[in-house]
Amino acid sequence: IQDTQTAKLAKNRIEAFAMSAAKKPAPQGHKIHTSERLFQAQVIQLAKLNGWMVFHPRKMQTQDGRWLTAVQGDAGFPDLVFAHPGGRGIIYAKLKADRGKLTDLQKHWTSALKINGAEIYIWWPNDIDAIAKRLAGPRP
Repeated sequence: IQDTQTAKLAKNRIEAFAMSAAKKPAPQGHKIHTSERLFQAQVIQLAKLNGWMVFHPRKMQTQDGRWLTAVQGDAGFPDLVFAHPGGRGIIYAKLKADRGKLTDLQKHWTSALKINGAEIYIWWPNDIDAIAKRLAGPRP
């Protein structure tokens, strides 16, 4: 029961955050329109409210004006990695804005992680209820 109450409270806070940042609030039952950056901030806040540790590599601008993510390895790795110190699991999450699609490299990473037993999700803004439920609850 406490996990359900925590999920509802966190979801309400996230929705209030989204509405305050949106130009026009979405009517009840309609698709939520948001940028990937705002959506990511919402998901991170939701994870923190539920006690998760969060990893996200940030992009930086080089002297010549290009934006790069300062990591070494194969491109397409998920946006976020969550680890719960209470044993609720390790989650990899790729976030997409309203019309975002996975690149071939992102599909390759997702497949490789799934094959190896990782808990991996592709989340869109309309998945906020499922995200809140997973981050508030135990491992599936």
